[in-house]
Amino acid sequence: MNEEQNLREKLVRMGALLYNRQLAHGSAGNLSVRLKDGSILITPTNSSLGFLEAERISKLTPGGELISGDPPSKEYFFHLAVYDERPTAKAVVHLHSTYSVAVSCLCHEQTQDVLPPLTAYHVMRVGKLPLVRYYRPGDRALADEVRAVSRKHRSMLLANHGPIVSGATIEEAVYAYEELEETAKLFFIIGDRKASPLCAEQIADINRVFPN
Repeated sequence: MNEEQNLREKLVRMGALLYNRQLAHGSAGNLSVRLKDGSILITPTNSSLGFLEAERISKLTPGGELISGDPPSKEYFFHLAVYDERPTAKAVVHLHSTYSVAVSCLCHEQTQDVLPPLTAYHVMRVGKLPLVRYYRPGDRALADEVRAVSRKHRSMLLANHGPIVSGATIEEAVYAYEELEETAKLFFIIGDRKASPLCAEQIADINRVFPN
């Protein structure tokens, strides 16, 4: 199996996994991967992640022109923005999972990092989670915001929308997304009770041992 076919099959499997875990619903959310030649495979517009077909997945040039497959997700442009800014990123996951979206709808006093570092695995896999201001779905102006945030962050949260998470592989991006959603869930479970997030020294130690 060549690289492209292998990645098409992985997108199908990961889409089904996320759908069955109820992290994706209806036709919301999109996944993409970058091939070695720079072209992009991305889930088609109006497709359900639980029922993807490998041969219908969209293939785009690095500039966003459709090469083959169905028309791409209308949000393909912010996937391209991530790839433009993060040479190490080979996959992007964007979903509308319940707890993460709930965090994106809250009022935040500061937007540089909107989830506390409750666990080491959140620090390792997600890192800081900045909030990107609201844009309507499909607004191309969002690409500039995503590109700017991607320079320093592998994860971000779109206001009233949901997270974007990138990784060196589709597996890495999916696992990081799952960790983000679990941290968001912990955030609401803890609520107003006094918590003990990791301190700056502990976070620095994690980042030293597990650089990203």
